[in-house]
Amino acid sequence: MLSSLNDWLWQEHIWLPPNNSWAQLEDRDGLVFAHPRDLLASLPVALALVAVRVMFERFVGLPVSRWLGVRDRGRRQVKPHATLERHFLAAGPRPEEPQLALLAAQCGLTLRQTQRWFRIRRNQDRPCLTKKFCEASWRFFFYLCSFVGGTWVLYHESWLWAPVMCWENYPEQALQPALYWWYLLELGFYISLVMTLPFDIKRKDFKEQVLHHLVTILLIVFSYSANLLRIGSLVLLLHDSSDYLLEACKMFNYTRFRLACDVLFVVFSLVFFYTRLVLFPTQILYTTYYESIINRGPFFGYYFFNLLLGLLQLLHVFWSCLILRMLYSFTKKGWMEKDIRSDVEESDSSEGEPAAGHPQLTNGAAPRPRPAPEDAEGPRSRAAGRLANGHAAAT
Repeated sequence: MLSSLNDWLWQEHIWLPPNNSWAQLEDRDGLVFAHPRDLLASLPVALALVAVRVMFERFVGLPVSRWLGVRDRGRRQVKPHATLERHFLAAGPRPEEPQLALLAAQCGLTLRQTQRWFRIRRNQDRPCLTKKFCEASWRFFFYLCSFVGGTWVLYHESWLWAPVMCWENYPEQALQPALYWWYLLELGFYISLVMTLPFDIKRKDFKEQVLHHLVTILLIVFSYSANLLRIGSLVLLLHDSSDYLLEACKMFNYTRFRLACDVLFVVFSLVFFYTRLVLFPTQILYTTYYESIINRGPFFGYYFFNLLLGLLQLLHVFWSCLILRMLYSFTKKGWMEKDIRSDVEESDSSEGEPAAGHPQLTNGAAPRPRPAPEDAEGPRSRAAGRLANGHAAAT
Protein backbone atom coordinates (compact mmCIF):
# COMPACT_ATOMS: atom_id res chain seq x y z
CA MET A 1 0.00 0.00 0.00
CA LEU A 2 2.81 2.41 0.86
CA SER A 3 4.49 1.59 -2.42
CA SER A 4 1.30 2.36 -4.34
CA LEU A 5 0.87 5.62 -2.46
CA ASN A 6 4.48 6.57 -3.18
CA ASP A 7 4.04 5.80 -6.89
CA TRP A 8 0.86 7.89 -7.03
CA LEU A 9 2.41 10.84 -5.15
CA TRP A 10 5.44 11.09 -7.43
CA GLN A 11 3.66 10.85 -10.74
CA GLU A 12 5.57 12.90 -13.31
CA HIS A 13 2.56 14.80 -14.61
CA ILE A 14 1.97 16.22 -11.10
CA TRP A 15 5.45 17.62 -10.54
CA LEU A 16 6.92 18.20 -13.99
CA PRO A 17 5.80 19.92 -17.21
CA PRO A 18 4.38 17.77 -20.03
CA ASN A 19 6.83 15.54 -21.90
CA ASN A 20 9.34 15.53 -19.02
CA SER A 21 10.33 12.66 -16.71
CA TRP A 22 12.28 12.06 -13.50
CA ALA A 23 14.94 10.30 -15.56
CA GLN A 24 16.00 13.70 -16.93
CA LEU A 25 16.81 14.85 -13.38
CA GLU A 26 19.14 11.98 -12.49
CA ASP A 27 22.71 13.00 -11.67
CA ARG A 28 24.99 12.60 -14.69
CA ASP A 29 28.20 13.88 -16.25
CA GLY A 30 29.20 15.72 -13.08
CA LEU A 31 25.82 17.54 -12.90
CA VAL A 32 23.83 17.27 -9.68
CA PHE A 33 20.06 17.85 -9.64
CA ALA A 34 17.60 18.44 -6.81
CA HIS A 35 16.03 15.31 -5.34
CA PRO A 36 13.11 15.42 -2.87
CA ARG A 37 14.88 13.05 -0.47
CA ASP A 38 17.56 15.72 0.06
CA LEU A 39 15.10 17.72 2.16
CA LEU A 40 15.03 15.07 4.91
CA ALA A 41 18.20 16.75 6.15
CA SER A 42 16.07 19.79 7.10
CA LEU A 43 14.69 17.96 10.17
CA PRO A 44 18.02 17.69 12.04
CA VAL A 45 18.82 21.20 10.82
CA ALA A 46 15.59 22.44 12.44
CA LEU A 47 16.47 20.73 15.74
CA ALA A 48 19.97 22.22 15.60
CA LEU A 49 18.51 25.69 14.98
CA VAL A 50 16.23 25.33 18.02
CA ALA A 51 19.28 24.52 20.15
CA VAL A 52 21.24 27.42 18.64
CA ARG A 53 18.30 29.74 19.31
CA VAL A 54 18.16 28.77 22.99
CA MET A 55 21.88 29.45 23.35
CA PHE A 56 21.69 32.68 21.34
CA GLU A 57 18.81 34.13 23.35
CA ARG A 58 20.49 33.24 26.64
CA PHE A 59 24.06 34.29 25.92
CA VAL A 60 23.56 37.03 23.30
CA GLY A 61 19.99 38.33 23.32
CA LEU A 62 19.66 38.65 27.09
CA PRO A 63 22.97 40.52 27.69
CA VAL A 64 22.25 42.84 24.74
CA SER A 65 18.78 43.60 26.11
CA ARG A 66 20.28 44.60 29.47
CA TRP A 67 22.97 46.67 27.75
CA LEU A 68 20.28 48.55 25.80
CA GLY A 69 18.31 49.20 28.97
CA VAL A 70 15.37 46.83 28.47
CA ARG A 71 13.68 46.39 31.84
CA ASP A 72 10.75 44.17 32.75
CA ARG A 73 7.91 45.98 34.43
CA GLY A 74 7.00 44.79 37.92
CA ARG A 75 3.56 43.18 38.07
CA ARG A 76 1.14 42.58 40.89
CA GLN A 77 0.66 38.95 41.86
CA VAL A 78 -2.88 37.74 42.10
CA LYS A 79 -4.13 36.21 45.35
CA PRO A 80 -4.48 32.42 44.91
CA HIS A 81 -8.10 31.39 44.49
CA ALA A 82 -8.85 27.78 43.51
CA THR A 83 -12.31 28.38 42.00
CA LEU A 84 -11.28 31.38 39.89
CA GLU A 85 -8.05 29.71 38.83
CA ARG A 86 -9.93 26.61 37.72
CA HIS A 87 -12.28 28.72 35.60
CA PHE A 88 -9.36 30.74 34.21
CA LEU A 89 -7.59 27.60 32.99
CA ALA A 90 -10.64 25.64 31.82
CA ALA A 91 -13.05 28.23 30.40
CA GLY A 92 -10.68 31.01 29.38
CA PRO A 93 -9.22 34.23 30.74
CA ARG A 94 -12.10 36.52 29.72
CA PRO A 95 -15.43 35.36 31.16
CA GLU A 96 -18.60 37.21 30.21
CA GLU A 97 -20.31 39.43 32.77
CA PRO A 98 -23.07 36.90 33.67
CA GLN A 99 -20.38 34.30 34.34
CA LEU A 100 -18.40 36.85 36.35
CA ALA A 101 -21.46 37.57 38.48
CA LEU A 102 -21.98 33.84 39.10
CA LEU A 103 -18.33 33.36 40.06
CA ALA A 104 -18.50 36.36 42.38
CA ALA A 105 -21.53 34.89 44.17
CA GLN A 106 -19.85 31.49 44.50
CA CYS A 107 -16.64 32.98 45.93
CA GLY A 108 -18.22 35.60 48.18
CA LEU A 109 -16.64 38.47 46.24
CA THR A 110 -18.03 41.60 44.64
CA LEU A 111 -18.28 41.80 40.86
CA ARG A 112 -15.54 44.43 40.78
CA GLN A 113 -13.20 42.27 42.88
CA THR A 114 -13.75 39.34 40.53
CA GLN A 115 -13.08 41.51 37.48
CA ARG A 116 -9.88 42.81 39.08
CA TRP A 117 -8.72 39.26 39.89
CA PHE A 118 -9.06 38.21 36.24
CA ARG A 119 -7.30 41.39 35.02
CA ILE A 120 -4.30 40.81 37.28
CA ARG A 121 -4.25 37.11 36.40
CA ARG A 122 -4.23 37.91 32.65
CA ASN A 123 -1.39 40.38 33.14
CA GLN A 124 0.66 37.69 34.90
CA ASP A 125 0.58 35.53 31.76
CA ARG A 126 1.62 38.29 29.40
CA PRO A 127 5.22 37.93 28.16
CA CYS A 128 7.85 40.23 29.59
CA LEU A 129 9.84 42.69 27.49
CA THR A 130 13.05 40.70 27.85
CA LYS A 131 11.45 37.62 26.25
CA LYS A 132 10.08 39.76 23.41
CA PHE A 133 13.48 41.32 22.82
CA CYS A 134 15.29 37.96 22.82
CA GLU A 135 12.84 36.48 20.29
CA ALA A 136 13.20 39.51 18.03
CA SER A 137 17.00 39.45 18.31
CA TRP A 138 17.19 35.80 17.21
CA ARG A 139 14.96 36.38 14.21
CA PHE A 140 16.87 39.55 13.32
CA PHE A 141 20.15 37.63 13.41
CA PHE A 142 18.86 34.80 11.23
CA TYR A 143 17.02 36.97 8.69
CA LEU A 144 20.01 39.29 8.32
CA CYS A 145 22.43 36.37 7.82
CA SER A 146 19.97 34.74 5.40
CA PHE A 147 19.56 37.93 3.38
CA VAL A 148 23.31 38.55 3.17
CA GLY A 149 23.97 34.89 2.35
CA GLY A 150 21.18 34.77 -0.23
CA THR A 151 22.44 37.93 -1.91
CA TRP A 152 25.93 36.44 -2.07
CA VAL A 153 24.56 33.21 -3.60
CA LEU A 154 22.37 34.91 -6.22
CA TYR A 155 24.24 38.13 -7.00
CA HIS A 156 25.97 36.77 -10.12
CA GLU A 157 22.99 34.73 -11.31
CA SER A 158 21.12 35.95 -14.36
CA TRP A 159 17.67 35.15 -12.95
CA LEU A 160 18.12 37.59 -10.06
CA TRP A 161 18.08 40.49 -12.51
CA ALA A 162 15.77 38.94 -15.13
CA PRO A 163 13.20 36.55 -13.56
CA VAL A 164 12.27 35.19 -16.99
CA MET A 165 15.61 33.34 -16.91
CA CYS A 166 14.13 31.12 -14.18
CA TRP A 167 12.53 29.09 -16.98
CA GLU A 168 15.59 28.68 -19.20
CA ASN A 169 16.08 24.93 -19.83
CA TYR A 170 13.53 24.13 -17.12
CA PRO A 171 13.31 21.55 -15.56
CA GLU A 172 16.86 20.44 -16.48
CA GLN A 173 18.64 22.95 -14.24
CA ALA A 174 21.62 21.71 -12.24
CA LEU A 175 21.72 22.27 -8.46
CA GLN A 176 24.41 24.55 -7.06
CA PRO A 177 25.82 23.51 -3.65
CA ALA A 178 25.54 27.04 -2.18
CA LEU A 179 21.89 27.28 -3.26
CA TYR A 180 21.18 23.87 -1.72
CA TRP A 181 22.61 24.82 1.68
CA TRP A 182 20.78 28.14 1.69
CA TYR A 183 17.51 26.40 0.84
CA LEU A 184 18.13 23.79 3.55
CA LEU A 185 18.76 26.45 6.20
CA GLU A 186 15.62 28.37 5.24
CA LEU A 187 13.46 25.26 5.38
CA GLY A 188 15.00 24.19 8.68
CA PHE A 189 14.40 27.66 10.12
CA TYR A 190 10.69 27.72 9.26
CA ILE A 191 10.25 24.18 10.57
CA SER A 192 11.92 25.30 13.81
CA LEU A 193 9.48 28.22 14.03
CA VAL A 194 6.56 25.80 13.81
CA MET A 195 8.17 23.56 16.44
CA THR A 196 8.51 26.46 18.91
CA LEU A 197 5.06 27.97 18.30
CA PRO A 198 3.67 26.70 21.66
CA PHE A 199 6.47 28.53 23.50
CA ASP A 200 6.66 31.74 21.46
CA ILE A 201 4.77 34.95 22.13
CA LYS A 202 1.29 34.77 20.64
CA ARG A 203 0.22 37.99 18.93
CA LYS A 204 -3.12 38.99 17.49
CA ASP A 205 -2.10 37.76 14.02
CA PHE A 206 -1.12 34.34 15.39
CA LYS A 207 -3.32 32.43 12.93
CA GLU A 208 -1.95 34.40 9.99
CA GLN A 209 1.60 33.71 11.18
CA VAL A 210 0.92 29.96 11.39
CA LEU A 211 -0.60 30.03 7.89
CA HIS A 212 2.42 31.97 6.61
CA HIS A 213 4.86 29.43 8.07
CA LEU A 214 2.94 26.48 6.61
CA VAL A 215 2.63 28.09 3.17
CA THR A 216 6.34 28.93 3.21
CA ILE A 217 7.29 25.35 4.13
CA LEU A 218 5.06 24.01 1.35
CA LEU A 219 6.56 26.46 -1.15
CA ILE A 220 10.13 25.50 -0.23
CA VAL A 221 9.42 21.75 -0.33
CA PHE A 222 7.43 21.88 -3.56
CA SER A 223 9.80 24.24 -5.38
CA TYR A 224 12.78 22.06 -4.45
CA SER A 225 11.03 18.81 -5.41
CA ALA A 226 9.87 20.21 -8.76
CA ASN A 227 13.30 21.81 -9.38
CA LEU A 228 11.80 25.31 -9.19
CA LEU A 229 14.77 26.50 -7.18
CA ARG A 230 15.42 29.61 -9.24
CA ILE A 231 12.03 31.21 -8.72
CA GLY A 232 11.89 29.83 -5.17
CA SER A 233 15.19 31.50 -4.32
CA LEU A 234 13.84 34.85 -5.55
CA VAL A 235 10.79 34.50 -3.29
CA LEU A 236 13.00 33.75 -0.27
CA LEU A 237 15.39 36.65 -0.94
CA LEU A 238 12.54 39.10 -1.50
CA HIS A 239 11.00 38.22 1.87
CA ASP A 240 14.27 38.29 3.78
CA SER A 241 14.97 41.81 2.47
CA SER A 242 12.37 43.33 4.80
CA ASP A 243 12.05 40.74 7.57
CA TYR A 244 15.31 41.67 9.30
CA LEU A 245 14.27 45.34 9.29
CA LEU A 246 11.02 44.43 11.04
CA GLU A 247 12.84 42.51 13.76
CA ALA A 248 15.34 45.35 14.24
CA CYS A 249 12.43 47.76 14.61
CA LYS A 250 10.89 45.49 17.26
CA MET A 251 14.16 45.35 19.18
CA PHE A 252 14.45 49.13 19.40
CA ASN A 253 10.73 49.31 20.12
CA TYR A 254 11.43 47.61 23.47
CA THR A 255 14.21 50.07 24.36
CA ARG A 256 14.34 53.79 25.06
CA PHE A 257 15.88 54.60 21.66
CA ARG A 258 12.75 56.12 20.16
CA LEU A 259 14.38 57.85 17.17
CA ALA A 260 16.07 54.64 15.98
CA CYS A 261 12.75 52.77 16.25
CA ASP A 262 10.88 55.45 14.29
CA VAL A 263 13.47 55.62 11.52
CA LEU A 264 13.65 51.84 11.19
CA PHE A 265 9.86 51.61 11.05
CA VAL A 266 9.67 54.08 8.16
CA VAL A 267 12.47 52.30 6.28
CA PHE A 268 10.86 48.90 6.90
CA SER A 269 7.46 50.16 5.68
CA LEU A 270 8.94 51.49 2.44
CA VAL A 271 10.90 48.29 1.77
CA PHE A 272 7.90 46.10 2.66
CA PHE A 273 5.49 47.96 0.38
CA TYR A 274 7.94 47.98 -2.51
CA THR A 275 8.98 44.33 -2.26
CA ARG A 276 5.63 42.77 -1.30
CA LEU A 277 3.14 44.97 -3.16
CA VAL A 278 5.22 46.01 -6.20
CA LEU A 279 8.05 43.57 -6.92
CA PHE A 280 6.26 40.41 -5.80
CA PRO A 281 3.17 40.78 -8.04
CA THR A 282 4.89 42.44 -11.02
CA GLN A 283 8.00 40.24 -11.12
CA ILE A 284 7.35 37.00 -9.25
CA LEU A 285 3.64 36.44 -9.87
CA TYR A 286 3.85 37.67 -13.45
CA THR A 287 6.65 35.31 -14.40
CA THR A 288 5.07 32.31 -12.66
CA TYR A 289 1.61 32.93 -14.12
CA TYR A 290 2.56 33.83 -17.70
CA GLU A 291 6.23 33.45 -18.63
CA SER A 292 6.54 30.00 -17.05
CA ILE A 293 4.22 28.38 -19.64
CA ILE A 294 5.26 30.23 -22.77
CA ASN A 295 7.09 27.22 -24.23
CA ARG A 296 5.38 24.50 -22.20
CA GLY A 297 1.83 23.68 -21.23
CA PRO A 298 0.37 24.08 -17.72
CA PHE A 299 0.40 21.13 -15.34
CA PHE A 300 -0.74 20.42 -11.78
CA GLY A 301 2.44 21.82 -10.25
CA TYR A 302 1.88 25.07 -12.12
CA TYR A 303 -1.55 25.56 -10.56
CA PHE A 304 -0.49 24.42 -7.08
CA PHE A 305 2.62 26.61 -6.99
CA ASN A 306 0.68 29.67 -8.12
CA LEU A 307 -2.04 28.95 -5.56
CA LEU A 308 0.55 29.04 -2.77
CA LEU A 309 2.03 32.26 -4.13
CA GLY A 310 -1.47 33.75 -4.27
CA LEU A 311 -2.06 32.87 -0.60
CA LEU A 312 1.24 34.51 0.22
CA GLN A 313 0.17 37.66 -1.59
CA LEU A 314 -3.10 37.78 0.37
CA LEU A 315 -1.05 37.68 3.59
CA HIS A 316 1.06 40.54 2.21
CA VAL A 317 -2.09 42.61 1.73
CA PHE A 318 -3.30 41.76 5.25
CA TRP A 319 -0.03 42.84 6.86
CA SER A 320 0.12 45.92 4.64
CA CYS A 321 -3.20 47.05 6.13
CA LEU A 322 -1.76 46.63 9.65
CA ILE A 323 1.33 48.63 8.68
CA LEU A 324 -0.81 51.39 7.16
CA ARG A 325 -2.74 51.65 10.43
CA MET A 326 0.52 51.99 12.31
CA LEU A 327 1.79 54.56 9.80
CA TYR A 328 -1.40 56.57 10.26
CA SER A 329 -0.88 56.54 14.02
CA PHE A 330 2.79 57.45 13.51
CA THR A 331 2.05 60.47 11.30
CA LYS A 332 -0.74 61.62 13.61
CA LYS A 333 1.19 61.38 16.89
CA GLY A 334 4.75 61.78 15.69
CA TRP A 335 6.09 58.57 17.28
CA MET A 336 5.59 54.84 17.21
CA GLU A 337 3.20 53.97 20.00
CA LYS A 338 3.11 50.16 19.92
CA ASP A 339 2.78 47.12 17.71
CA ILE A 340 -0.96 46.83 17.09
CA ARG A 341 -0.56 43.04 16.93
CA SER A 342 0.54 42.93 20.57
CA ASP A 343 -1.67 42.68 23.61
CA VAL A 344 -1.65 45.75 25.86
CA GLU A 345 -1.20 45.18 29.56
CA GLU A 346 -4.44 46.08 31.33
CA SER A 347 -4.53 48.74 34.00
CA ASP A 348 -5.78 47.78 37.43
CA SER A 349 -7.85 50.96 37.46
CA SER A 350 -9.99 49.98 34.48
CA GLU A 351 -12.63 47.42 33.65
CA GLY A 352 -10.93 46.31 30.47
CA GLU A 353 -8.83 48.80 28.59
CA PRO A 354 -6.00 50.99 29.89
CA ALA A 355 -7.15 54.00 31.86
CA ALA A 356 -8.11 57.06 29.84
CA GLY A 357 -5.47 59.73 29.81
CA HIS A 358 -2.72 57.16 30.44
CA PRO A 359 -1.58 55.93 27.00
CA GLN A 360 0.43 52.73 27.14
CA LEU A 361 4.02 53.35 26.09
CA THR A 362 5.89 50.95 23.87
CA ASN A 363 7.90 49.37 26.66
CA GLY A 364 4.81 48.75 28.75
CA ALA A 365 5.41 51.56 31.25
CA ALA A 366 2.74 54.14 31.88
CA PRO A 367 3.68 57.82 31.92
CA ARG A 368 4.10 59.41 35.32
CA PRO A 369 0.77 60.96 36.39
CA ARG A 370 0.54 64.68 36.92
CA PRO A 371 -0.02 65.75 40.52
CA ALA A 372 -3.36 67.25 41.44
CA PRO A 373 -3.44 71.07 41.66
CA GLU A 374 -2.35 72.28 45.08
CA ASP A 375 -5.19 74.75 45.39
CA ALA A 376 -7.87 72.17 44.77
CA GLU A 377 -10.29 72.00 47.67
CA GLY A 378 -13.41 70.05 48.62
CA PRO A 379 -14.48 66.45 48.11
CA ARG A 380 -15.18 66.87 44.38
CA SER A 381 -11.71 68.31 43.71
CA ARG A 382 -10.00 65.64 45.84
CA ALA A 383 -11.87 62.89 43.95
CA ALA A 384 -10.83 64.42 40.64
CA GLY A 385 -7.25 64.53 41.89
CA ARG A 386 -7.35 60.83 42.79
CA LEU A 387 -8.73 59.96 39.36
CA ALA A 388 -6.09 62.08 37.66
CA ASN A 389 -3.43 60.11 39.54
CA GLY A 390 -4.86 56.82 38.25
CA HIS A 391 -6.87 55.77 41.36
CA ALA A 392 -10.42 54.57 40.96
CA ALA A 393 -13.08 55.47 43.48
CA ALA A 394 -13.87 52.68 45.91
CA THR A 395 -17.10 50.80 45.32
